[in-house]
Amino acid sequence: MLMRTDPFRDLDRFAQQVLGTAARPAVMPMDAWREGERFVVEFDLPGIDPDSLDIDIERNVVTVRAERPSVDPNREMLATERPRGVFSRQLVLGENLDTERIEASYQEGVLSLQIPVAEKAKPRKISVGRGNSAGSGQRAINENENRREVINA
Repeated sequence: MLMRTDPFRDLDRFAQQVLGTAARPAVMPMDAWREGERFVVEFDLPGIDPDSLDIDIERNVVTVRAERPSVDPNREMLATERPRGVFSRQLVLGENLDTERIEASYQEGVLSLQIPVAEKAKPRKISVGRGNSAGSGQRAINENENRREVINA
């Protein structure tokens, strides 16, 4: 019997398992959005033991690690499509987020991070008093949604 072989087939399969494909990424898939004065980031991690989750923050980089244990070697597997081992993902957060007050929860296979907007990044209004000097002009500053306007009178 003659069999056609493709020497790159196994390499391609291995690359898909390690790197994933567009339809099935090997890393933890993520959604992120803003809700008012906080950002929410959710990672899909089904079948992960909550004790294996590790979240580190260094400056403005959040690193999420999780581990899905190996399959029992005594088990005769018919299909093995779920990635196993250690997963890691890093997020670089902007300076306008408060990394000191990040909250995390893990429920029904979803890791959720709640990241509040930093006080320094929230819009605020600054009032300016009137000076008594004859030559000094009045100055008003209005900060609205990170846009700054300076008006000299």
